Amino acid sequence: MTKAEIVNEVAKTTGMEKTAIQAVLEASMDCIKNSVIAGEPVYLRGFGSFIIKHRAQKAARNITKKTTLTIPAHNIPAFKPAKVFMNAVKVK
Repeated sequence: MTKAEIVNEVAKTTGMEKTAIQAVLEASMDCIKNSVIAGEPVYLRGFGSFIIKHRAQKAARNITKKTTLTIPAHNIPAFKPAKVFMNAVKVK
């Protein structure tokens, strides 16, 4: 499902204008993104959590050149679904 499809579905369900829904959706996504960038996890009860995961430094091998590379430590954004969400998906 794309962002446009979400906007259409919410507009059909609520009867609100698509432009208003799109503005709210964009603002929500920006708020979540900015919070995670700042290092603050975002918890949406019944849906899931947007968090930062830290990846430690590790060594990797380039098999074709037979060299070893060092991948530096870094952070990545992650989503952890809520138990209610996980159970709903398992049932389907």
